[in-house]
Amino acid sequence: QVQLVESGGGLVQPGGSLRLSCAASGSIFSIYAMGWYRQAPGKQRELAAAITSGGSTNYADSVKGRFTISRDNTKNTVYLQMNNLKPEDTAVYYCNAYRNSFGTSYDYWGQGTQVTVSS
Repeated sequence: QVQLVESGGGLVQPGGSLRLSCAASGSIFSIYAMGWYRQAPGKQRELAAAITSGGSTNYADSVKGRFTISRDNTKNTVYLQMNNLKPEDTAVYYCNAYRNSFGTSYDYWGQGTQVTVSS
């Protein structure tokens, strides 16, 4: 089992920045791929950014060049630095931990943190 707790959300003006954090506990953090997903009102949850256990990253086209995902395995924490925020980035952001072991998937979610971009 992995427990995930997000923090760092809030209200920010367009063009501003926020850094989200996701603290993990309960298992070996370093073996999990980590992701930040987001869900806007009335829309499906979508992947914003992901980082593998080896440190490779992947971003949605809509956030490339503005968001940076990183992880600190010594602190069991994954981060999402969000710059040049736009109103369309408004959503609940969820942290996800995932791994697959011998055909069995392990998939865990945090409770979410609200990000609102508005003037």
